[in-house]
Amino acid sequence: MRLWCRKHCRQPETPAVSDNDAVLLRRVIEEDDRWAFEVLVLRYQSSVRSLLRRLTRHDLARADDLAQETFLKVYRSLHQFKGDARFSTWLYRVTYNVFLSDQRRPRIPEEDIDAEEIPEAYEENTGDLTLDLAKALLQLTVRQQVVFELHYRKGCSHEEVADILDIPLGTVKTDILRGREALKLILNPNGGY
Repeated sequence: MRLWCRKHCRQPETPAVSDNDAVLLRRVIEEDDRWAFEVLVLRYQSSVRSLLRRLTRHDLARADDLAQETFLKVYRSLHQFKGDARFSTWLYRVTYNVFLSDQRRPRIPEEDIDAEEIPEAYEENTGDLTLDLAKALLQLTVRQQVVFELHYRKGCSHEEVADILDIPLGTVKTDILRGREALKLILNPNGGY
């Protein structure tokens, strides 16, 4: 049907990269415009993958698999998006839930991997200061790492982080405060500047 329609029907207008999320979402939901969804995927895939890389402790293959699973889940459940938050907030919530579901799955034990280890590919693409920070972040709790990723790297407000992770606002603020204190100690154990 779709092939016939491409040959014989007027093509829908191709979505512009500059279209805002609301316009693209409307086109996907109301017109089943897959090109509009592709623009959304292109717009957010790096953010979703970087969040998942942090959550999976830089397991790149697992993060990529979970990112793909996230976008499939988003596409299938777009009708559930109410629009009372930014699309990115909802997307990160779905991403986090996909990660949590994956965590609950039984795993076949692999060889032991040091939790402090940073993959070589990550080291090659990062400067010394960024690498030091990446190693320090691995010493925080997973939730603190996610809070930092969402707040400082993705630009989510405290309220949005609380909504994404489904935790109280005070917990987000506490995680940020305790995480910063822990990072200060890790990065500068002597207390000097």
